[in-house]
Amino acid sequence: MSTLAADEQSLDGVLGRVAENFGTPAFVYLTDAIEQRLAELRARMGRWFSFSYAAKSNPNPELLRWLAPRVEYIDVSSIGEFRLARAAGWAPERASFTGPGKRDSEIEEAIADGLGELVVESVREAVVADRVARAIGRVQSVLVRLSPSRIPRGFGDHMGGRPSPFGLDIESVAEELPRILALQHLRVVGFHIYSGTQCLKPEAICENYRIFLETFRTVCADFGLTPQRLVFGSGLGIPYHPADRGLDLTQVAGGVAPDLEGFIGDVRFHQTSLTLELGRFLVGEAGYFLTRIISIKESRGSRIGICDGGMNNHLPASGHFGMVIHRNYRMHRVGGGEALEKIDLVGPLCTSIDRLASGVFLPRLKEGDLVAIHGSGAYGLTASPLHFISHPLPREVLVEGARLRDATRALSFNDAKAPRAGDQPDEKAIN
Repeated sequence: MSTLAADEQSLDGVLGRVAENFGTPAFVYLTDAIEQRLAELRARMGRWFSFSYAAKSNPNPELLRWLAPRVEYIDVSSIGEFRLARAAGWAPERASFTGPGKRDSEIEEAIADGLGELVVESVREAVVADRVARAIGRVQSVLVRLSPSRIPRGFGDHMGGRPSPFGLDIESVAEELPRILALQHLRVVGFHIYSGTQCLKPEAICENYRIFLETFRTVCADFGLTPQRLVFGSGLGIPYHPADRGLDLTQVAGGVAPDLEGFIGDVRFHQTSLTLELGRFLVGEAGYFLTRIISIKESRGSRIGICDGGMNNHLPASGHFGMVIHRNYRMHRVGGGEALEKIDLVGPLCTSIDRLASGVFLPRLKEGDLVAIHGSGAYGLTASPLHFISHPLPREVLVEGARLRDATRALSFNDAKAPRAGDQPDEKAIN
């Protein structure tokens, strides 16, 4: 993904410094790799899209602070994420707020603090938002989330084409959208669709975007709407497993270019801002989970490496985050080695499901060795049962060029507050 990530010797040098200075287990985020991915996105997709960062993929406060001047918008899925974004320097009008279970108090706080766009997922939620906006004397901009009737094969998770808590089913829009449009303290400025995630097939992604375009066209024509903004859930996947082939973004852009050109050429959408919402694709491959081998055990013909970090730190790598059949993440022994040997890797928890790898081939491991698990920049730490068995939290380290910065987050997002004038971030850096 980046020159650093592609050069294993340079990468291992950085990972070794992280282990020496901060200890393990640790999540390591390479900003150079994110910068390169963002440049690739702008080069391939920037003609049509601005970008929105899905904070749920990785809401690390220092990462959010780093991203704030580099990405146009941020999408949050809780008031905790909204507070984190505000504290990291994102102006409230740059934020959208999605999620099917927003509490009334969350809607109240977000609107009162100047939220850019509330993504309403139901008529009930729209009614609550209208009441809140009326009480404080403002008209709140909203995007109505739509759930298409179909989604192509090839996506890791489907949020359309089946019963779903996300958005208005396209089949019920004729009945439900007029009720939202009639609310006097909401302004429907556009629509939002995110119907599938983690896709590595360019043709499926292109077909999904065509479904979005068709849906947006039909709904806007039926109701005589000229939208200010339309949000496309990117669905762009990353290669987690050794057999996975990375997504060819050039192929995606080329495949959907005629459709997007035709869309923005339509007089109704000529002034509409199109936004691509993404998280995993932007930061996922820029992150590594670094864990140390505590001990090696031989058991009934298998070699087992017991690590200081496991499922409690990195649930997705253990196979319990949407995988039906466990498949090993890409990983390597820091420092390399020649002869490969089959080994199981487990974490420190007192449960048999705490397994980071089954039958993975790595250079022969010994006590004290470091293993780096790839694709850990998104849905790692905050998707994990951190408090299970009460092990210490892992460290988080932001790598900016050759500079290492401690980015370990606090236990709770709920205490985050918007910044005050003169506030400065804490700095713990190693050059």
